[in-house]
Amino acid sequence: MIEPLDPMAFKKIVFFTGAGMSAESGVHTFRGAGGIWSQYRWQEYACQQAFERDPQKVLDFHELRRKEALRCQPHAGHRVITDLQQRHSAVFVITQNIDGMHQRAGNKQVIELHGSLWRVRCRIHGVRLDMAETYTHRRCPDCGQWLRPDIVWFEDMLDEEEVQAAQYELGTCDLFISIGTSAVVWPAAGYPLIARNNGALCIEINPEPSENCELYHRTIRGKAGEVLPRLFAAAL
Repeated sequence: MIEPLDPMAFKKIVFFTGAGMSAESGVHTFRGAGGIWSQYRWQEYACQQAFERDPQKVLDFHELRRKEALRCQPHAGHRVITDLQQRHSAVFVITQNIDGMHQRAGNKQVIELHGSLWRVRCRIHGVRLDMAETYTHRRCPDCGQWLRPDIVWFEDMLDEEEVQAAQYELGTCDLFISIGTSAVVWPAAGYPLIARNNGALCIEINPEPSENCELYHRTIRGKAGEVLPRLFAAAL
C-alpha cells in the first residue's frame, strides 16, 4: 500500500536519481553485476589519462554510450516528474546519471552531478552542446584541440558549481525523494542527511534497500515507473 502525497503541500521537492532510474529505461548501469565496468576497464575509457593516450578510442566508447541511450525511452517515472514540474514551480532533479534521459522526458531544473554525454569541452574554449548520436566535432573548431566528453570520470573532481547548486536545493527542500541509487559515494551519500537535517520528509524508492535506508522516513520497494504514478496519483 503506497500512501499518496499531495505535492502542493510542499514548498520544494527534490528528486535525487541514480543508475536505477535509467536502468528501468534499459540503459546499462556502469557498476554492479553486468555493468559496463565488468566488461571494460575504466582505466582505458573513463579517465583523463586514457583520453590523453588515445582520444579516438575514448570518444568511440562514449559514442556507443550515446547510441545505447538513444535506443532507450523515458519511462512513467520520468513523466511524473515532468507533470509535477508543470503544476509546481519548485520541483528539482539532482542526478548522478549522464544519459540525459531526464531532459528527454521534459524534466527541467536538472542538476547533473556527473556531467552529460551530450556535452563536450575544450581545455581552452570551454563547454559546448553536442546532441548528435555521433560527435559533431571531435576537435575544437576554434583551436583544433581534442574535445573530451563533459563527464566526471574516475579521478576527476566534481564540478563545484553543480555541487553547490545541489547542496542549496537539498538544504531548502521539504520533500526529498531518492530513486534508484545506493548513495554510497560521497558527497551523494550525505544528501539524505542534509535534507533530513533541514526538516525535509525523506522517501527512498528502490527495489533493494540501500546502505543509508535508515535515514529515510519512508522506504518504498519498487521501481520508479511503478511507484511514482501511485505516489502522486491524486495530483496527476
